[in-house]
Amino acid sequence: MMSQLLLDITPDWWPTFDNFVPGGNRELLEVLHQALSGSSGERCIYIWGTPGSGKSHLLQACASAAPHNSAIYAQGTVPDLADVVAVDDVEMLGDAEQIELFNLYNQMRETGGMLLVSGSQSPSNLNLRADLRTRLGWGLVYQVRALSDEEKAQALVQHARGRGFNLTQEVTHYLLCHGRRDLPSLLAVLDALDERSLRLHRAPSVPLLKEVLREPLEIHNFGVRRKAGG
Repeated sequence: MMSQLLLDITPDWWPTFDNFVPGGNRELLEVLHQALSGSSGERCIYIWGTPGSGKSHLLQACASAAPHNSAIYAQGTVPDLADVVAVDDVEMLGDAEQIELFNLYNQMRETGGMLLVSGSQSPSNLNLRADLRTRLGWGLVYQVRALSDEEKAQALVQHARGRGFNLTQEVTHYLLCHGRRDLPSLLAVLDALDERSLRLHRAPSVPLLKEVLREPLEIHNFGVRRKAGG
């Protein structure tokens, strides 16, 4: 079971719609905004894509932006009933959790809540209970399109600005060429670069980046997070 944290006790950076680089996912963003506002009437949305494509970012952003007092983001577990529930990485759920999610789906259809679920594959290809696969396929299903290198560079520059420093083109290019390809890992490198830069009182640079890339990185897993007031 993952640990539980309150949304109002946030790290320095938290995934939001504002710091998400949409790339080829503008239609999906619009759908999520409409669903959260209640203008579309959609009660279940399933999104899928490769690791690092932005699934977790979008689900965490939805939990933060939900215009309700009760919103929960969960990864690796199924939380209690809330107005908005975002369940990340559905393929991680065991047999008991799959039954819990199936029951939660039915509960939320009755109560008018909104359920967001993510996975690495389309619903029909998931290794889950057949009845759960069917339920997830009943709502809207969207594939999250991974960013191009140019869009990743934009995301890196945007993330650096959010932390209060400017990322040079030289550093960005080196990171994209020598870092891991998924965006969460790239952002974790930037966080480490920023921390080292501040500690050593040196501007972010390629030599400093090379030092960071030689060390293991910690990529945040936010577990279960309940919106304050829920």
